Amino acid sequence: MARMTMIEAIRSAMDIAMGRDDDVVVFGEDVGYFGGVFRCTQGLQAKYGKTRCFDTPISESGIVGAAIGMAAYGLRPCVEIQFADYMYPAYDQLTQEAARIRYRSNGDFTCPIVVRMPTGGGIFGGQTHSQSPEALFTHVCGLKVVVPSNPYDAKGLLIAAIEDPDPVIFLEPKRLYNGPFDGHHERPVTAWSKHDLGEVPDGYYAIPIGKADVRRPGSAATVVAYGTMVHVALAAVADTGIDAEVIDLRSLMPLDLDAIVTSVSKTGRCVVVHEATLTSGFGAEIAALVQEFCFYHLEAPVMRVAGWDTPYPHAQEWDYFPGPARVGRALIEVLEA
Repeated sequence: MARMTMIEAIRSAMDIAMGRDDDVVVFGEDVGYFGGVFRCTQGLQAKYGKTRCFDTPISESGIVGAAIGMAAYGLRPCVEIQFADYMYPAYDQLTQEAARIRYRSNGDFTCPIVVRMPTGGGIFGGQTHSQSPEALFTHVCGLKVVVPSNPYDAKGLLIAAIEDPDPVIFLEPKRLYNGPFDGHHERPVTAWSKHDLGEVPDGYYAIPIGKADVRRPGSAATVVAYGTMVHVALAAVADTGIDAEVIDLRSLMPLDLDAIVTSVSKTGRCVVVHEATLTSGFGAEIAALVQEFCFYHLEAPVMRVAGWDTPYPHAQEWDYFPGPARVGRALIEVLEA
């Protein structure tokens, strides 16, 4: 076991996948010699050569389009979109081509690609480097969507994604890239905590896509979160002292509905937390499912805590994010309802 940041865990996953399968190729803007803007691919070109880890022009549609063609002919591309905000030129390729190949070909072709994207805020990147577009992908049949919250999950889920026969959108929360995060932006973190799960096996392991993780058992309420917001939820529970169960979805599509239903049926209360804007965010889907499958167990309305319904506010970044105080108020409200 080694102590790894999420960046190191992601790099280890690609390294292991490339070592196990010569068909795995890694490419994108600046991912070769430079090692990626966040250094997730650092050293891979030196180890595997320029034909298996290489740079591309600044063309997101070209990156994804080339990956789709490679995948149809037997390769397993793992490509990087430098920021999730840059993926819009490639959205047509992802939704109209990658997501449809299995169905349009009646199973004759599959599209085993992984599209890695740093997502969310926390680096003062402004409106075009901080978006959380996960709901745009979960709405598309044929795409799988994964959002890890810690280094251990990031490595195991990325290996599983690379091995998956269908296209996987792999969203990497930037705030979690470089080390521990305790959910309070104003408090520096100087040591790994039990919530960061920084111990990561050096070798191969895979975490099945579509399985949530109960990060904290509880009986008073259920908090459903993913990515960075898992840490915010854990901080809110610790700050309030409420015995809430915290579920880390890990995979948005396919969604582990059984884990959600089991928890909410036990607690009778549910708070959903995500960083993206509230309206039409993925939390609305979770709230609808909880109402549909847990209606007779609910003791209070399902509550959502999310980003503002505004363009991303650069100067007010930390106010925009759901923080422990906002999540804590929601927990208190559902308990008092």
